[in-house]
Amino acid sequence: MVFLCKNLLSIDIVKFYIFAQKTMIGDLKTIKALIKKLPKERLPIRLMEVCGTHTVAISRMGIRPILRGEVELISGPGCPVCVTPANFVAKAIWLAENGCTVATFGDMMKVPAGDDSLFKAKARGCDIRVVYSPMDALEFASLNSENHVVFLGIGFETTAPTIAGAILEAESRKLENFSVLCGLKTIPRPLEYIASSDELSIDGFILPGHVSAIIGRKAYEFIAEKFGKPGTITGFEDGDIIEGVAELIRIIMSGKPRISNAYTRVVRENGNEHALELIEQVFIPCDSSWRGLGMLSNSGLRIREEFSSFDSERRFTIPEFSDVQDNPACLCDKVILGAAKPTDCELFGTACTLSHPQGPCMISSEGACAAYFKYGE
Repeated sequence: MVFLCKNLLSIDIVKFYIFAQKTMIGDLKTIKALIKKLPKERLPIRLMEVCGTHTVAISRMGIRPILRGEVELISGPGCPVCVTPANFVAKAIWLAENGCTVATFGDMMKVPAGDDSLFKAKARGCDIRVVYSPMDALEFASLNSENHVVFLGIGFETTAPTIAGAILEAESRKLENFSVLCGLKTIPRPLEYIASSDELSIDGFILPGHVSAIIGRKAYEFIAEKFGKPGTITGFEDGDIIEGVAELIRIIMSGKPRISNAYTRVVRENGNEHALELIEQVFIPCDSSWRGLGMLSNSGLRIREEFSSFDSERRFTIPEFSDVQDNPACLCDKVILGAAKPTDCELFGTACTLSHPQGPCMISSEGACAAYFKYGE
């Protein structure tokens, strides 16, 4: 009976896989048919998938090589680990070396800060712990009152509500040994930078599903209205991405740029109002430094004054570490802008691999270099 059930399950899985592949192939044919209607000099169409999760999905599905020469899919700044500058990591190491317990997402452990990293600091005996959420860090602080626990708050609008919730919970518990080193960033401002760049020449944006679930479709309208660039919000399944690409090509052909939502099962016009209220309650917009982009006005979030006791930068006198430099041979700063592909980097696949990563785009599970390397692009 068990053998029969396993075989029936396998048959169903195979049928579903064949159905999914046929659907994707059909959508790809639609894209090819649309492209034939465009003038040759208009090709290739350059579309940026902003989100790192989209980059990984596109590489895994092998979409990029299929469309090469007609549609160029370019990775963008949607990997939070990749855009976090080296001096943020240096600050975290300083906190660990000065008696704090540093709690972080695992992808941050090997991100270089000059010749150092959190991984190396942990090997030297610093108390650095990998957690899965800010609440894990808060619970550790609650159970270990002798330790001051610093959570490394990186990410975009997607993770901001959970960090805000942890800070509010810490306040309600009156925890005095918990704080956040805040490196949160917001997506619209870098998209404005990229859309305004003649050098990058992006024709349209595949907009991130996760971030859009928080901020909503309307948050991107300025891209079409101010810069004449279309965008489509998509999910992460095969059909979602292919449908998004096809929709973008239709909009480009229409000559009427707009922001469409092909992920309506998750994304609303105005986003998640409760999550946005949480963000506004705890954070305030601020200028923020991005790898590859430098300092961008109003592109980050900092903790409000009323919650300053949970702000690591206010609790401790942390050096700025403005002299910490990335490896000059690493092209991560250009990859996240779409100004270079991972394969343009002389380190890619030789000195820089998944087992020996040299830069954050190979270190992060959502990094473009990691996706290209893992799936053989």
